[in-house]
Amino acid sequence: MRVAILGIGSIGGVILAGLADTEVELVAVSRGSTAQALSSEGLVIHTPEGVIESIPPGRYELVDSESGPLSDAVAGSCQAAIICGKAYSTPILSQIAAEILSDEGVAISIQNGMGHAQQISSRLGVSRTLGGATTHGAWRDKDGIHWVGRGSITMGSLDGGSPNEITTSLMKALDDAALSPIWTPEISKAVWKKLLINIAINPICSISGVRNGALLENDLWEQSQEILQESLTVAQASGIEITGPEIQNLLIEVVETTSGNRCSMLQDLMAGRNTEIDSLCGYVITMGESHGIPTPLNSMLRALVKGIEMSSHTD
Repeated sequence: MRVAILGIGSIGGVILAGLADTEVELVAVSRGSTAQALSSEGLVIHTPEGVIESIPPGRYELVDSESGPLSDAVAGSCQAAIICGKAYSTPILSQIAAEILSDEGVAISIQNGMGHAQQISSRLGVSRTLGGATTHGAWRDKDGIHWVGRGSITMGSLDGGSPNEITTSLMKALDDAALSPIWTPEISKAVWKKLLINIAINPICSISGVRNGALLENDLWEQSQEILQESLTVAQASGIEITGPEIQNLLIEVVETTSGNRCSMLQDLMAGRNTEIDSLCGYVITMGESHGIPTPLNSMLRALVKGIEMSSHTD
């Protein structure tokens, strides 16, 4: 099987490193300084067990997404594309997925936020698109990828169907990579759960400049609970059957598992990059409006994060 990973950030790096230990052929799609480092130095990953692994450049075929059209050797060559890039890059990553996949190939989005799988399916069709969410925790610095918490990758068909032959092969590869794939007929519920957890952690930690574990240590926890409840009300109004105790217990589990992690939104702000706040709080705001539910906390957090983004771009 030949698999493309689109977007080699923290989670993309974890998936690339995991699959590198299997027999899967790999294509790594990246850009800028990350693509240059992957081409010349490879990938360094610090595992949760404290082992440092180095993935050499020869283990994967690198595609720089800014270098022009795909080569004939890469175009149409992959049976699966795992999309890990930032939410705002979904349109271009959808285009690359359509070009890099074989006619029967499937794409799965495990990005933060909501609506990405639907964007991808507009290019590939519903039958070739999977929704996904991951609870693996990771962050990146100059020393490589720090995989700080093992989790799982939940995936499912947008139409609620069963896995086909290619999807079954992809799940086996992810299992061989110790990435713990889980198939669900209720992928919308799984993605909403991930959205709720991200909203309860990312904006507050990013504005405060703290690691995830700090949420449990002071008054930030109360704020996290309030934004979670507001967002959960919108999810329930959208037909998603998630209870308060269920999502609260999951939040505690994720915060404890990733206590030393700087969330991706905080990493983006520290690096002066735009965040995914629009696909997190922004999505809840939009859905709340459609159901007549006010979302003042989501609106406030979105405005604060956007303000920090603007300040980092101001001389």
